[in-house]
Amino acid sequence: MTHPYLAGTAHPRVLAHRGLASAPGEDSSIWENTAAAFAAADAAGAEYIESDCQVTADGDIVLFHDETLQRLFGDARAVSEVRTLELRRLFADYGGLLTIGEALDAFPNARFNIDVKTDAAAEPIGALVAPHAHRVLLSSFDDRCRRAALASTMRAGASIRPATSGGRSIIAALRVLSALHLSPARVLRDIDAVQIPEKHSGVRLFTPRLVRTAHRFGVEVHVWTVNETADMLRLRDAGANGIITDRADVALRTLDRP
Repeated sequence: MTHPYLAGTAHPRVLAHRGLASAPGEDSSIWENTAAAFAAADAAGAEYIESDCQVTADGDIVLFHDETLQRLFGDARAVSEVRTLELRRLFADYGGLLTIGEALDAFPNARFNIDVKTDAAAEPIGALVAPHAHRVLLSSFDDRCRRAALASTMRAGASIRPATSGGRSIIAALRVLSALHLSPARVLRDIDAVQIPEKHSGVRLFTPRLVRTAHRFGVEVHVWTVNETADMLRLRDAGANGIITDRADVALRTLDRP
């Protein structure tokens, strides 16, 4: 049965990667993973917003990709060492910081794809996601962390398990089993999607055989991060169910979807 997260939306799905931040050469005041970036994606018509979470020194789960502040602010501190209020001040001029709870409340019609970046988020995320489990997909490169976040959500009283995409171990097993013509049924149990780059470390992950195998077991294939229109169209025609992109506005104009 199709999870509600994947039901009733246009296809292929366009997932706004960290919202819709300023493109190069545009107003640089809208940064990734901010309230303004999510609002821009929502205004462009994106039904799905992809984001990431880290835990602050106060224990708040904020939508933030990196482990440290180095890339965005030139500050080597880990997010886990910074108070939430300080992060809010840092992001005030760039679109505004949001916690997971704030984002789910602020965008009640959006479907969120949340990458759990740290073990510290796996337990407390459950209570925040539980009331919204029908419109949340939880992912993590670490399948152990992903499963812990799902279990926490169910313990918090969710009426339905959030959707989920397989992490590294699931993707690796699917690639090998599909190449060997072996059944991945056990590996893909309770998996709704796999989210992969076309290639990783020189190895092609998005292959016709992997796509056919995933589809045969009711699992969608989403590809990241796709920003060129020619690639969006090519991947759509090759069977991609979802395009994860920094340019959701461009993707929505480019892809012909019924």
